Amino acid sequence: MNAFTFLVNRYQKLVVHITGRLIQRQDELEDVCQDVFLKVFQNLGKYRGECKLSTWIATIAYNTGINYLRKFKKGDEVNPDDSAVLRNLTDFRSADYERADLHRYIRGQIENLPVQYRTVLTLFHLEEFSYQEIEQITGMPEGTIKSYLFRAKALLKEKLKTVVDADSLKLVKEITNEK
Repeated sequence: MNAFTFLVNRYQKLVVHITGRLIQRQDELEDVCQDVFLKVFQNLGKYRGECKLSTWIATIAYNTGINYLRKFKKGDEVNPDDSAVLRNLTDFRSADYERADLHRYIRGQIENLPVQYRTVLTLFHLEEFSYQEIEQITGMPEGTIKSYLFRAKALLKEKLKTVVDADSLKLVKEITNEK
């Protein structure tokens, strides 16, 4: 029991990051995260060490989140149109906000991205998984992952290029780990 508690404490942030990009409501997110750790506990004996434990847990988290969306949201969030997403992003004037508000705004814009884009962006930039690990987690081909990552960045840049000053642009690059 102590080992499982350690496992939950160590990977809780990872599971919340991944499922949180898929599921927006807090009460649903908590239920899905709990379900993820139940599946991890029930299937721990099946872990064969073919990939990192974090990749295995991330795969369970991603699949559990996707299955939840399919079951309860009937796939509403699965394939939004890029142009519709861009139109739905909220208006913003950089002069009206402090740096912290800009950071919060950028995070909010990431939340408005299509579910696949949010997921890939989170796994690649925040969790620092490689393309191959993301492929294992999501089951998406590497080319699709790269495409989604490119599109996610393009959507963010398109929205942010007209509303940020030079200092804020540095923050944007920090968040997306660009050089």
